[in-house]
Amino acid sequence: MANLNSESSSFNLRTYKTSGEIKVPEKIIDQIIGQEEAVETIKKAAKQKRNVLLIGEPGIGKSMLAKGMAELLPPEELQDILVYPNIEDNHNPLIGVMPAGEAKKVVANYRAKAKSQDEKKNMFTMIIISFIIIIGFILQRYLEAIIAAGIVLLVLMQMKPKTSIMVPKLLINNENNIIAPFVEATGAHAGALLGDVRHDPYQSGGLGTPAHERVEAGMIHKASKGVLYVDEIGTMKMKTQQELLTAMQEKKYSITGQSETSSGAMVRTQEVPCDFVLVASGNLQVLEGMHIALRSRIRGYGYEVFMKDSMPDTPENRDKLVQFVAQEVEKDGRIPHFSREAVAEIIREAQRRAGKKDSLTLKLRDLGGLVRAAGDIAKGEAAEFVKVSHVLSAKKLARTLEQQIADRYIGQKKKYKIFKSEGGEIGTVNGLAVIGDRSGIMLPIVAEAVPAQSKSEGKIIATGKLGEIAKEAIQNVSALIKKHTGTDISSYDIHIQFLLAHEGVEGDSASVSVATAVISSLENIPVDQSVALTGSLSVRGDVLPVGGVTGKIEAAAESGIKKVLIPRSNMNDVLIEERYKNKIEIIPVDTLNDVLEHALIGKGKKGLLDKMQKISDIVPKGILQNSPTTH
Repeated sequence: MANLNSESSSFNLRTYKTSGEIKVPEKIIDQIIGQEEAVETIKKAAKQKRNVLLIGEPGIGKSMLAKGMAELLPPEELQDILVYPNIEDNHNPLIGVMPAGEAKKVVANYRAKAKSQDEKKNMFTMIIISFIIIIGFILQRYLEAIIAAGIVLLVLMQMKPKTSIMVPKLLINNENNIIAPFVEATGAHAGALLGDVRHDPYQSGGLGTPAHERVEAGMIHKASKGVLYVDEIGTMKMKTQQELLTAMQEKKYSITGQSETSSGAMVRTQEVPCDFVLVASGNLQVLEGMHIALRSRIRGYGYEVFMKDSMPDTPENRDKLVQFVAQEVEKDGRIPHFSREAVAEIIREAQRRAGKKDSLTLKLRDLGGLVRAAGDIAKGEAAEFVKVSHVLSAKKLARTLEQQIADRYIGQKKKYKIFKSEGGEIGTVNGLAVIGDRSGIMLPIVAEAVPAQSKSEGKIIATGKLGEIAKEAIQNVSALIKKHTGTDISSYDIHIQFLLAHEGVEGDSASVSVATAVISSLENIPVDQSVALTGSLSVRGDVLPVGGVTGKIEAAAESGIKKVLIPRSNMNDVLIEERYKNKIEIIPVDTLNDVLEHALIGKGKKGLLDKMQKISDIVPKGILQNSPTTH
């Protein structure tokens, strides 16, 4: 079922009862889900032996692409490599290259010759010792003869004649390999990556290990004619990246001791073949630590691929997730297959984790963890197949660290009453935030307006380890409030505090909450504490979409909040679990006026909204339309 578009495959996928009926493709490249462009690029790169840089979020299939590429390379080109002693210069071992499977035969021949020579040497030794003992008997000097024989035996055992045969070392053995090598070099230190020469503690007095026997192949050599995969390439030391670049360009690299204080540093072999294809990967930030010349080499003689973290929610792509579940079960080999209904729940979770409308997540490593956790629960119950109940239980069991932190955070805040879920408070708003990529938490925000200390102008003072975008969003609040409420805040110092935001605040999704808290404080109008809100705010007063709304809404529901305000454009992104649907009301909002209409309560609210509406009617539409927005 490698071809998902075939009529027979489509029929099987649409009519299956359990994931056990789904045939899993044999090739890794055909098991990769949702990365069609990247797969096509890998196929082209494999055909032409081009290097590839894969950029994207963790867990979306970068290592699978690299493994799939190894399957596509021709295995008939594989070679064995031997390292020979150099009689003329012991510190410069020689390198021999031959077709795969031949090296073991060569080593066996050398060992046979060495064994024959040792047998001759032993026979000669026995003759000498026997002659000495016989002479001792003749001369009746038995004790002296035995002592002399022992001395001769020790001397002969220590002797290493120049004609002695030294067996070469098998450095790289590709015998019986049916696919090209795939070598995972992520995090490898220089010796493991580039090869090394072991230190010899017996290097003096003629008792040392021959230099060629101490040579160890590096990952670049083991990956010759195959794929060398390095994840988080930018974390590798610059010097190591430079050496890697040299190996890529020359396709051969000498092995020497990587420790300058070791006797191995005295040894340098002839150049060893390392004709590998490099597949490097990481996220966008990793590019900052990547050697400029190394990236230029990949870009100039290969491909750069920016991978997707989601795919459209279509019937065809849901079929691919059905295949994914079947693959994960077969790879694990210890869990039962999934019922059709259980697979449907996995697909629903893929929708939730995508974090945006009409999409399915491609962060399949995390989704695979959910599959295995559900399988473990089913196996523990001795169930024939994984059911929906097992998947739902697994979602609690297989929570991410961020979700566990969020749950504990919410529990602690309830206990110590850091935020309220009822009544009204001036200048206090229940904001919402996300830990990780989808775990929601409550983010209480407090604002206080006091007379400015400076006669020239007031200041906005915010605390809570704010990121740059968050700082810029808060600075925009002063202009927005003056424009939409008519209140000149230049005579006030506005203090804004993100309560217990120990992890810091990034992004501008709290700007709606901040504006609401500041307006409440300035106008002395309470905020309804049973309401939580999230959204980005433009200087025109439009509420813009934000990420993680599903996790935020569920966090609000867990905290006892009755209503949550979100941007209307995020409504299609909401995929909360069934247990939360009757706990909380979700209200879409378009403008700051909408937010204040639902968030403020009590005396003064109507007057403020009427004033804002009049200002909105007076301001020319052209000015509002041409005002810049922040995202």
